Amino acid sequence: MTSKIIQSIKSIASLNEAEEKAFLSILEVKLFKKKEFLLQEGKICNKITFVNNGIMRLFYNVEGVENTIQFFFGDSWYTDYASFLTGKPTIENLQALEESEVVQFKKEDLYKLYDSMPIFEKVGRIFAENAYLSISQLNQMKTNEEPELRYINLLKTRPELVQQIPQHYIASYLGIKPETLSRIRKRILTSK
Repeated sequence: MTSKIIQSIKSIASLNEAEEKAFLSILEVKLFKKKEFLLQEGKICNKITFVNNGIMRLFYNVEGVENTIQFFFGDSWYTDYASFLTGKPTIENLQALEESEVVQFKKEDLYKLYDSMPIFEKVGRIFAENAYLSISQLNQMKTNEEPELRYINLLKTRPELVQQIPQHYIASYLGIKPETLSRIRKRILTSK
């Protein structure tokens, strides 16, 4: 249950036995049923989550409309950094699209590791940098690419997403209406 998260950490930093043991001691494994929320707007995000398996959808509610921001499959990390760092309520919602297993640890436990074992500060910095790059790339995609190109790039870069996620969520993620996505898909299929 915790071997994937250890492998993910070790992909960026070597942990000795004491560091690995200390990290394992702060972890909590949780199961979420389909449609169950891991985080809802108005709550404070005080944990970091590693999606061990399953699929999670991150979205905002804007005037009653759900706007999908990201999908997290197994071996993915998530936290709402704004809420995590400030202690203010989140505007994000994280929901399981299928039965999912996650591994979490609390902010205060992480900060204790930062103080006692400097390797974890390096790990935290690298994960924060990767999260920033991911958000930056997503913003560039949504502001600089036409919808059809967004979908074509999604097919190339994240085919698992197109195969496993309902089309209305993919349309929301691409910032288009489901009907527009249907037309795009039809054009792509007929052009082959």
